[in-house]
Amino acid sequence: MSKSIYNKLINGEATLAVIGLGYVGLPIALEFAKKIKVVGFDINEDRVQLMKNNIDPSNELEVAEFEGCDIEFTVNIDDLKDVNIFVVAVPTPIDDANLPNLKPLLGATETVAKVLKKGDYVVFESTVYPGCTEEDCVPILEEVSGLKFRDDFMVGYSPERINPGDKEHTLKNVIKVVSGCSEDSLEQIAKTYELVVDAGVHRAASIKVAEAAKIIENTQRDVNIALINELSIIFDKLGINTYDVLEAAGTKWNFLKFSPGLVGGHCIGVDPYYLTHKARKAGYHSKVITSGRYVNDSMGFYIGKTTVKKMLAKGKSIQDARVLVMGATFKEDVSDIRNSKVIDIIQELKSFQVKVDLVDPHASSIEMEKEYGVGLLENPSNNYDAIIVAVNHAEYKLLKEEDFRAMLNDNNGVFVDVKGIFKDKISNIEYWSL
Repeated sequence: MSKSIYNKLINGEATLAVIGLGYVGLPIALEFAKKIKVVGFDINEDRVQLMKNNIDPSNELEVAEFEGCDIEFTVNIDDLKDVNIFVVAVPTPIDDANLPNLKPLLGATETVAKVLKKGDYVVFESTVYPGCTEEDCVPILEEVSGLKFRDDFMVGYSPERINPGDKEHTLKNVIKVVSGCSEDSLEQIAKTYELVVDAGVHRAASIKVAEAAKIIENTQRDVNIALINELSIIFDKLGINTYDVLEAAGTKWNFLKFSPGLVGGHCIGVDPYYLTHKARKAGYHSKVITSGRYVNDSMGFYIGKTTVKKMLAKGKSIQDARVLVMGATFKEDVSDIRNSKVIDIIQELKSFQVKVDLVDPHASSIEMEKEYGVGLLENPSNNYDAIIVAVNHAEYKLLKEEDFRAMLNDNNGVFVDVKGIFKDKISNIEYWSL
């Protein structure tokens, strides 16, 4: 069965579906739709309606990306009945206890299982711990469909490498890791992805290897950033500017150039917890990874507390203080607020009875209110005791010291520059950065 699936796709005799049309799923669906027949499935009717009108709900893709695509957007499971390859690209978040929340993934797997037929392929892109595809997803596919894994249907895993807001490292020009449940299924899946990935594909040794490769990409970054964040705390106590240190150390050829900051979002701030969860189940309690997570998860509170200390040193009455936080998204120049650590800064400030205003040119106030109970102010006022530039959006980089001075209520204000983008540009306001 597997020998013909690729040929059927390129000959128009088979259809590919992408399940989940968010930051990951929609770009993949549209790229495939330029070459083969595609069904784009999502459970959110409002989002699907926007996509039918050539609008990306995530504000990542232009209208032109939808043009010339053979794609049908739908919320109707019946539209999946004639599909032959299913690509599952739904979120894999964590819960309040920092444990993997597989509900979206298992729900999408059940949806696929209801329409699965003999000869079909299911390829998972969601970030998971090693073993999840075969141990958690395949049993659902078998039970609901009544079909047998490998005999009746094939499964693969190809981790997403989409970086929100990054126009350089896109699906087409980043090598794609692919895996399959057999040698032949691997080849069919690899050839399918080669249709849309100009950079080519890497054929992983197994599904578990592909799962592990994905999860350590972000875990490695998380641990490295945690080291720099910890160093920034140490350097602050020693009266040294972290960015000056990094600039000096960066002159060595093999120094890894990471920067301190908030580590949120749906990848780096989440994926390590999937790995440590699986490690615990295997009888090993991670030390380095969990320590790194602790450091990074505490940075928002550290920034909030340091801001309060700086205001106290200026003689401010904390109960009467007002702080403007600029930036709410998890990273610069995107609208994604998922797992944003800016909220930790706000919560810490509010724990001291500080009044906080929040602005962001990219985020939705409605979404912020729904997710965190904190709305966005459209226009900041001019009576703040401190300003925190938490996210280095392009719009903020254009601002000058006089712009910030105009928003402070006196010459005794505090300016907190989380990412150090105004280093050496602020001279008449109390300045602090990580």
